[in-house]
Formats: sequence, C-alpha cells, structure tokens
Amino acid sequence: MAYNGFAIDNYLDAEKVTRELDELIKKPVYSIRKTYLDDYVENYFDKKCTKSKAMIDEAKQIIPGGVQHNLAFNYPFPIVITKAEGAKLYDIDGNWYYDLLQAGGPTILGSNPPAVRDQVIELLNTCGPSTGLFHEYEYKLAKKISEMVPSVDMFRMLGSGTEACMCAARIARLKTGKKNILKMGGAYHGWSDQLAYGMRVPGTKGLMSKGVPKFVFKHTDEFFPNDLEDLERKLRKNKMYGGTAAVYIEPMGPESGTRPVSKEFIKGAEHLAHKYGALLIFDEVVTGFRIGTSGAQGYFGVDPDLTIFGKIIAGGYPGAGGVGGHKDCMAHLGAGLDSSGKKIPKAMCGGTMAATPISCVAGYHTLCEIERTNACETAGRMGDRLTKGLQEIIKKYRLPFVAFNQGSICHLDNAGTMHFCVDWKRPWKIPNVLKETGIRQKEMEHMGAAYMAEGIVTLAGSRLYTSAAYTEDMIDDVLVRFERVLSKCGPVDIS
Repeated sequence: MAYNGFAIDNYLDAEKVTRELDELIKKPVYSIRKTYLDDYVENYFDKKCTKSKAMIDEAKQIIPGGVQHNLAFNYPFPIVITKAEGAKLYDIDGNWYYDLLQAGGPTILGSNPPAVRDQVIELLNTCGPSTGLFHEYEYKLAKKISEMVPSVDMFRMLGSGTEACMCAARIARLKTGKKNILKMGGAYHGWSDQLAYGMRVPGTKGLMSKGVPKFVFKHTDEFFPNDLEDLERKLRKNKMYGGTAAVYIEPMGPESGTRPVSKEFIKGAEHLAHKYGALLIFDEVVTGFRIGTSGAQGYFGVDPDLTIFGKIIAGGYPGAGGVGGHKDCMAHLGAGLDSSGKKIPKAMCGGTMAATPISCVAGYHTLCEIERTNACETAGRMGDRLTKGLQEIIKKYRLPFVAFNQGSICHLDNAGTMHFCVDWKRPWKIPNVLKETGIRQKEMEHMGAAYMAEGIVTLAGSRLYTSAAYTEDMIDDVLVRFERVLSKCGPVDIS
C-alpha cells in the first residue's frame, strides 16, 4: 500500500506470525538471565530510583497496590513519573526514559504537544474544565470525527472506552431486537460486567473476571480470533437463542494485535455479522487515529455499524471515550421520533464528566494536528524501523523471540503469554494453561524491568507504541538499549 497516509506500509502475514508464536510457546522460556536481572535491581532500581521506591511504599498505605492504573504495576516496583515531553518520560529521581508505553496508546503526537497544550491552557483561562452544559467544542469534535471517519454519521462523547463499549451493546440490542453479544476471544473491550469475558487469552470465558457473577454472561460469548468458521458457528447457535445483536472486533486482533488477524478475516467478519442480522462494532480505542485518520476501518475498507473510540480522541487528556456510527443506530441515543414518526427507544447512557470542554478542546486540536502533520504515517514508519531492528537483534543472538508490528503498534514477545488458549473440550488441561501463562507473565515483567533499567518504558515488557515525536536517530538509540538487554537473555528455570 506504500503508506498513503496510513501507519502501515505492507500488512503483516497474520498466519506466519501466528505460526511463529505457536513455536514460541512450545520452546523453553527465554528471558533476562537471573544474574543480570539481579544486577539491574541492585544497581539501577535500588540505587537510582530511591525516591520512586519511597513514594510507592508510602502510597501502598492508602492506595491498593500503591498505584491507580494497571499499567503502572512494574517489577520490582512502580516508577514515579513527574514529566512527559515528546518521546521521553522523566521520573522523580531525575532519570529519563524513551516512552514506548504512550499511556497505553493515546499520545501519537508525543507527550504534551504544545499545539494542544496551548489550546487547553486558553480554555482553562476562560471556561474551565467542566460546566455540565453544552460547549462549542463538543460540536467541533463530533464534526471532525464524522468528517475523518466515513462510517460515523453521528458521534456521542463518553467518559472512557469502557463506557463506549457498554453503550454500544445497548444500542445494538435496541436496533436489532436481539439479545446476544459475540466478542473476539482474548480481546479487551473495557471492564464492564458483560464484556469482561474471554479476557487475555481466548477461551477463558469468565475465568479472568473475578467479582462478576456468572449469570451476567448469559448473553455473551466469544469466538476464536482469525477463525471465520468459529464465528459463523456461534452466530448460527445464537439464532436459536435470541439472535446476535452485535459482533465486537478489535481490528488488529485481540489486545492490540497480540494475536494478529488477516485482512480476509476482517472482511469476512463484516459479511457474517450482517448475514446474521448483527451490528458490526469496531473497537478502535487503540487503532482510531493511530492506524490512520479514518481508523483501521479506513485501512481495511470496512463499514462498521458502530465504532468505539477512546484514548486519542481526548489527546491524552481525561474523558477519552465515545461511540459513533450510522445515523439509524445512533438515533437510539437521542429521544423522540424518527422521520417516519416511529417512536425510537433510547439506550440508557449518561456520564456527568462526558464531553467536558477540556476533553473536547484537547481532542479536536489533537485530531487537527494529527491530520496536519501526517502523524499516523510518521509514527508507523518509526514502528517499522523499530521492528526491523528488533528482528535483526533477535536473529543475531539466536533468540526464540517474535517481533512484529502493525504500523506504530509493535510487539516484542519473549514468552508468548497471551498466545495460549483454553479448550473447554479438554478441561483437565485448563489448570496447566493458567499456571503456564502466570509463569510466563512473570518473565514478561522481568524483561520490562530490564528495559526500564536501560531507559525504555514498555507496556508489560512486550508491547511498544511509537509516536510521531520519534526520529530515526532516537529509534536507533532505542535499539542499542534493547540490544544490551537481549544480549543478556537465555533459557530460564521456571520450575
């Protein structure tokens, strides 16, 4: 495709990557060797991060686990960040890091870009962050999203991606008159009760959703990623039990493409959803305005009925969530009658802090800046450079690791933790799968600690987001730091 404004030049071979990940989980676990990990803990974390450690120890007295966000849990202890600028983060001890976490993905322009920050400061000097009433930028942001994403006739701002996913399920049930929801196994559509199903790895059903009663999942099921036959089996089954209201898709694959899917799968899922009278819901919380200004759907040439937005639409500011889609679907968020005079039932939806002036101003100017600077393509080129370099290092040290990317969403998998699946036809194997993933997750955390000690912040030691703030020289320096860690890896004893 040669980019053409998107983050992706040549789309990856999903089947090839899957085979590589299949092989990875069959091999002994490779990770940072214990002697080197201990050295990083002693000589970096214990000596150079003393203020972070002291603050987290204090915070644990009043905050469960010491932090407020799951992304902040890191081995051996969370690092306290005090400054974010461009491609770098700075901690309370004065250390700096290359930011490949990107707050989970929203800062595609880089952290705290002046073009957005100046507009936010101007707003704070006049209106303030929230009023509870309508602000002109609510319209401007909704209009901008509608102009950029062809499937979005109308848009409703919410407080988070989780809220948007909840709202979309309600719209789908009202629009179709059907009950059931199908989601891709392993995908993350927020932490609401009904969608906290099939988390982390395919087949887990409600195993990873502690505190959620099983009856809540009566109308929720999962299908295996990249498997159109399994999706159609579930759609056929649902026909006998109230039908399928919606098929939820993460367009790159579950957990931002941790198990990538093919272009053929995405187009096939669109066809099957509509064949069985379900709405196709694209969860573009990560991919929206990161893969391209028209989202992953623009790249794939798909027309979803509803699209979930998050993260980037508030430019890294709070209140990052929303749902957009076809007018006949979005009508269920209004009130009154349609053009024929038919009464339209309104989906229950709210949120006092949804569409605040601060989130809408930040979001609007972020999208304008992404468009003006061609940020999606720039970040994607940096992702390609990073991934190619990682693949060369992996080959150099003969490691079983797998590195791949879909534009600026990059993966460096040392353990294959999220490539397992749970097979309920062989329930006796489930305890071992859960044990194995737990062990491998620990090694991901160890790798993440080693990267951090070398000045690189990642998501869980395996996912890397590039931004338009990176330069080729920065990426090359990042690769030097990665090599220092990867050169110290080998098989580890996990017994």
